[in-house]
Amino acid sequence: MPSIRAPLLLALGLLAGHAAQGSEIVVGPFSSATPGGAIPSGWRVAKLPGVTATRFTLAESDGVTVMQMDASSAGASLFRPIRIDPNRSPRLSWRWRVQNLIKGADLRRKDGDDLPARLYVMFDYPLDRLSLIERAKIALARSVAGDVVPAAALCYVWDGTLPAGTTLWNAYTDRVRMIVVESGAARRGEWVSEERDVAADFRAAFGEEPPPISGVAIAADTDQTGETVRAWFGDIQFAPQ
Repeated sequence: MPSIRAPLLLALGLLAGHAAQGSEIVVGPFSSATPGGAIPSGWRVAKLPGVTATRFTLAESDGVTVMQMDASSAGASLFRPIRIDPNRSPRLSWRWRVQNLIKGADLRRKDGDDLPARLYVMFDYPLDRLSLIERAKIALARSVAGDVVPAAALCYVWDGTLPAGTTLWNAYTDRVRMIVVESGAARRGEWVSEERDVAADFRAAFGEEPPPISGVAIAADTDQTGETVRAWFGDIQFAPQ
């Protein structure tokens, strides 16, 4: 996989859409959709060149509509551009479930960068804060993916081996901070609810105050390992602290 993989995923953060601040912002209202129906408005599938796309379908789980992700030697993200002030609405919450893990995955290596479930939060980071080298890398990514590639993102993941709480830079770029939220198979097959303070996580990762959130994305990918996974996401929302 070319080294532009992560910047291409970051291209999900189109600076469009606006959400009212100070109250709960449901960016992933999957439960209000119909199983088997169209993907909710505002969400789009972002594919990788030359890679079979992960399938995203609305399914039913315990009487609630959720987003199902199926990847077999595949990779893609389902993203929604949105504008959110992370200082006013920093509390990100979601629930997810994985059917199986990826045996050959290793987030520390480019050829192991596969996950059964991941959630990106992308930020509208000013380019003038970056070094010339970092700007050149982003310029290269934008030459392929367009002019709206964000320069910073958090990626919350369910990993098979790294302990929960592990943080590391993405194997392709140090502008994406990977945060292991769930680890291993102990809760495989169960719905697990999560909550994160994205403003605090950004400060810990990048050492400064967070700029506006520009988009969110969910993904399941196995294009590096050639394995097969299935996972689900419930509703995704931001709220005041």
